[in-house]
Amino acid sequence: MASEIYDVIVVGSGAAGGWACKRLSEAGLKVALVDNGRRQSDANFCEHQPAFELKYHNSATYLLEKTQPVQIQSGGSCDEYTHSWFCNDLDEPYTHDPGYPFSWQGRIRVTGGRMNCWGRVSLRMSEYDFKAASHDGYGVDWPLSYKDLEPYYDLVEEYVGITGMTWNDLPQLPAGKYQPPMELTCAEWRFRTRVKQKLGRTMMLSPSANLTRSINGRAPCHYCGPCYRGCATHSYFNSVFTTLADAFATGRCTLIPNAQGYKVLMDSQRNRARGVLYIDRITREAKTVEGRCVVLCAQAQASVQMLLNSSTREYPNGLANSSGVLGHYFMDNIMGGGAAGEFDDVAGKPSINGPHRPVGMYVVRFRNLAFDPSTRVKSFIRGYGYEGGGGPDFNWKHRGFGGYFQKSVFDPKVTIGFGCFGESLARYENYVYIDPNVVDTFGIPVLRFHVKYGDNEFAMVEDAANSMAEMMEAAGAKNIRTYARPSSPGWAIHEVGVARMGNDPKTSVLNQFEQSHDIKNLFVMDGSAFPSSGCQNVTLTIMTLCVRSCDYLIQQMRRGEI
Repeated sequence: MASEIYDVIVVGSGAAGGWACKRLSEAGLKVALVDNGRRQSDANFCEHQPAFELKYHNSATYLLEKTQPVQIQSGGSCDEYTHSWFCNDLDEPYTHDPGYPFSWQGRIRVTGGRMNCWGRVSLRMSEYDFKAASHDGYGVDWPLSYKDLEPYYDLVEEYVGITGMTWNDLPQLPAGKYQPPMELTCAEWRFRTRVKQKLGRTMMLSPSANLTRSINGRAPCHYCGPCYRGCATHSYFNSVFTTLADAFATGRCTLIPNAQGYKVLMDSQRNRARGVLYIDRITREAKTVEGRCVVLCAQAQASVQMLLNSSTREYPNGLANSSGVLGHYFMDNIMGGGAAGEFDDVAGKPSINGPHRPVGMYVVRFRNLAFDPSTRVKSFIRGYGYEGGGGPDFNWKHRGFGGYFQKSVFDPKVTIGFGCFGESLARYENYVYIDPNVVDTFGIPVLRFHVKYGDNEFAMVEDAANSMAEMMEAAGAKNIRTYARPSSPGWAIHEVGVARMGNDPKTSVLNQFEQSHDIKNLFVMDGSAFPSSGCQNVTLTIMTLCVRSCDYLIQQMRRGEI
């Protein structure tokens, strides 16, 4: 009996993959979701489980280091509660060239991928991000404008449910469609007010994918705090119980779990993708699924790894790589610059039982704004924003014993701290490629990284530390502590750019709808498509681009052009 042929094969179930499955199946297309994770469900969520119920009380990090030395770096989200969601670094290695350290974090192996543990900060990119090259001459503009994406930003935000403060649109950060904001602490209000008055810089609640108002049967956030362990009330956004649930409800989306994507299969005579080869993670068997169209949403590096591993006689340097830029122009926001300070004249009473607001604060970019010459600096181009916040907390670090120590612990410190996320410039010399000597436990050749930050990013980190110290002083903070320790690529987990979009097939892999220039029924709808990174968190824009691209794909299939 002939195997079933789907209309579309989607690889990956995270931010983009969930939206692709929802949008395409709701349009009447038959979709196969090839996902390397096992099935995720509410039964696996553990946000309310106390640490004392765990075997090692969530304190035995040294045990996780044996098999997950990279994954435990994932912002604290890979721990005794959740480590089984993440890959085993020994079974699924990657390599990097000497002098080019890289940390490939957030490699999750349950349905929903990174959406299970993501930070949820949801910021729009602006016209100044999409056309940055026109303003400072570096790199290339995106082949689309903010106006092209604006209605899709609206659509995604209203479905996702994002808490956020209202503000007049800033040219560098357009406002979104938000639910009512969560409250700031007294120290945050102090900081926000004084920094605006004295320095003219804008701080706000970080727009975050946490509900404050019920939608689609999902309850408002109840401030339990550890969102990275899942959410039984579905108050944060995870594709598992939102976009994917909608897709499965149509009866036209089939999940193929535990399927490690390996290659895109080609019909070379017709120059068309015809399916996907994957390895069953349980049986280690090689299996195939066939379809009229293939959409890669596996996460930037993983999608490009599949394309590079899919070389054919026609595409010897990687599938859909006639331009030669596949794998190049790797970007990840740089971190490592900021400051913290104390407010001894702000009241506050800490509580170990919460409520724990799941979202922090955001300081909007104020450097090198194209519309304001006074913001330009000579040491770097582009800019950065900050994430952080704070309030009263127990004085855990106080020295002493007995009653004196107990009293000191309950003498709260009111502290605020912020760290930067800076734009990483797109450079051809930052790239990934297939390591010819290493395969993973499934026999798949692994990625090798040749990526590092440059002087521009390092200058940002230094400026971010000094500028935050300036803001702390303006807010009246005491005991200000600055730091400027640039992160290695991978730490922000905002990887983009390795299959970038553009109008010219000679210098780009995809068009503005994330469709391959070379192979018309092949799309890459994750962060791979970004021509530049911006300084904003990338997930909201990944989802927005995906919805727009899916609408184009649906239209093309209805016209018989794909």
